[in-house]
Amino acid sequence: MRCERIGHGGASAIERANTLASFDAARAIGVDMVEFDVRAWRGELVLAHTVWHARLGDNLRLREALEHLATPAFADIGVHLDVKHSGCEDAVLAELRRVRLLDRTLLCSQVPAVLDRFRALEPAAQVGISVGGRLARASRRWGDWRGGVLRGLTARRWDALMAQHRLIEPSLVEAVTGCSARLYAWTVNERPMIDSLRALGVHGITTADPRLFA
Repeated sequence: MRCERIGHGGASAIERANTLASFDAARAIGVDMVEFDVRAWRGELVLAHTVWHARLGDNLRLREALEHLATPAFADIGVHLDVKHSGCEDAVLAELRRVRLLDRTLLCSQVPAVLDRFRALEPAAQVGISVGGRLARASRRWGDWRGGVLRGLTARRWDALMAQHRLIEPSLVEAVTGCSARLYAWTVNERPMIDSLRALGVHGITTADPRLFA
């Protein structure tokens, strides 16, 4: 099974994350998918991991990012769009449709309601539930996170699990695969861990430095 190479924020170990330069660096090195974070800020959808990053200003707008990724140079590269909060689902889908990128985009979020809204608006959208570390899970009130995720994957509520890489072990890979779903690991910045996760059979790995895939 092929393991997809995913660039975190493009190639954020090389260029500033969530910028066109970072996307170009990831493409030049060789990735299968570009990952970036989206949130609303002052009436616009921008690429920013946190509110603090959004407040810094000079953030790339989603419209500009998608127009760049829709150019022929990126024709063979997928989009992994991580939505940080609810309320912008309609606008995100509108932008993806405008540049005809919906069919090669994986929409992800740590907020289940965001993914449910995407599915309600666009049943054909590919969606992935993202699960982070202990604090992130507590903030989302994940109790039995594994059971909840597997039930969602089995019911086809979600197509994929994007898991913080420390959560991944052989039985999780087997369980997710048994649901006919995909399992992606984030964010892995050491070559031995990348090799280990590949050996376990994950479907994709996100890294800040795509050179580690070589």
